[in-house]
Amino acid sequence: MTQTITHWINGAPYEGTPSKRIPVENPATGQVDSELLAASKEDLDYAVSVAREAQKKWKKYSLAKRTAIMFKARELVLERQDELAKSIVNEHGKDYGDAIGEIQRGRETMDFACGINAALKGEYSFDIATGVDIHTVRQPVGVVAGICPFNFPVMVPMWMHPVAIATGNAFILKPASPTPTASLIMAQIYKDAGLPDGVFNVVSGTRDMVTEVLEHPGIDAISFVGSTPVAEIVMEKGTATGKRVQALGGANNHAIVMPDSDLDFAAGHISAAAFGAAGERCMALPVVVAVGGIGPKLAEMVKKHAEKIKVGYGLDEGVNMGPVITAKDKQRITDWITEAEDAGATVVLDGRDLKVDGYPDGFWLGPTILDDVPLECKAYCEEVFGPVLTIVHAENYEEAIELVNSSPFGNGTAIFTNDGGVARRFTLDVDAGMVGVNVPIPTPVAYYSFGGWKASLIGDTHIHGPEGVKFYTRLKAITSRWPSESGTYAATMSFQREE
Repeated sequence: MTQTITHWINGAPYEGTPSKRIPVENPATGQVDSELLAASKEDLDYAVSVAREAQKKWKKYSLAKRTAIMFKARELVLERQDELAKSIVNEHGKDYGDAIGEIQRGRETMDFACGINAALKGEYSFDIATGVDIHTVRQPVGVVAGICPFNFPVMVPMWMHPVAIATGNAFILKPASPTPTASLIMAQIYKDAGLPDGVFNVVSGTRDMVTEVLEHPGIDAISFVGSTPVAEIVMEKGTATGKRVQALGGANNHAIVMPDSDLDFAAGHISAAAFGAAGERCMALPVVVAVGGIGPKLAEMVKKHAEKIKVGYGLDEGVNMGPVITAKDKQRITDWITEAEDAGATVVLDGRDLKVDGYPDGFWLGPTILDDVPLECKAYCEEVFGPVLTIVHAENYEEAIELVNSSPFGNGTAIFTNDGGVARRFTLDVDAGMVGVNVPIPTPVAYYSFGGWKASLIGDTHIHGPEGVKFYTRLKAITSRWPSESGTYAATMSFQREE
């Protein structure tokens, strides 16, 4: 028997009038465990109307009351993280430890939101003219929609809704159809924490519903994380209807490994960064640029670490990598590996024929390492989003940095070296938004902001942290004068600046 997954509107599960039912698979078994209701236009209209009414009251809550609710929600996330993690394992496929790690990184944004009162402080200047003062405040934009990817069903939405809600907005979350359940658990957490009904809503659907979100006049801002082609559409259509939009796109992160680096240290971290979450991370490390002839040696060292990875169902003991998300993705990734092999790449470790006992229908791919890959191969020039590490070669640093910067993406990047001068030069030379020095996944903590350059970020606003506060609020400057201060009311007093 399959379960039905509903929406969440106005503080309760909501079925509405679904346009269709979307099957939700367990990637480890290949079986359909649930069916997700896809919202109709009428369902979205209802969610927006509820959110708009709720936001009118919510924005008037004091900062003390808002932060008290956020503190309680954070506590409940801790209490229910096992339930959240298991929903991630069963719908995304990642192993339990990785799922817990995702929740912890998402909770960092809740930590930041618990201190939102400090982030919302304005500025004040006295006597900009005689008896005239000016101050600034930040006020919520209204109703915000979040459109999220499948690969982080807790963390990525948490990069959005805690800051949006804490700053006084109402939020409508559109989760990815393969991984919807965690969002409903989060909705119940907010309700139990005392968040007023209608401030946080979950509405699932197809691409048609996304189009409705982009065009809906009752939605004031959209936060999006996904592929670059879709990010471009979201930006174009959202701004065309007067919305504020932040749109984070894809990535194909490169790391340079210099010959002076500690190769075993680098190999261990590269293996974890390339194959964690089956490579289905926008901050994964799918490409390594090996400098000065170290490519084959580095490939063998990474292989030793990768061979220790146990692939399987994420709740089974000792598993530290799960399946890819769908059978279609497995076939695409397999085809790209074969294409690179046919083009002359060396397959150092081959995960195409992996079998997992007890799960014959799972979407399994083992860690795969390709050395000396031709640059025209899709495994190098496209975002694989799977457990594949591509190694390319460069003679020196100059050639390596040129390779990195020639990528159309600029999300995250890293360098492995023991030379501080080279490391410093790299941090300034590289065209990417997030940079690691001997850190292969340089994801900023939540009190900084997350975002890339070039095709990895459409627009200019990064997500969560200080830039998240700016995105979810509008700045207002207030200039004031009190004629009663002089003891005489002077209604016609002119505003003149002192020389």
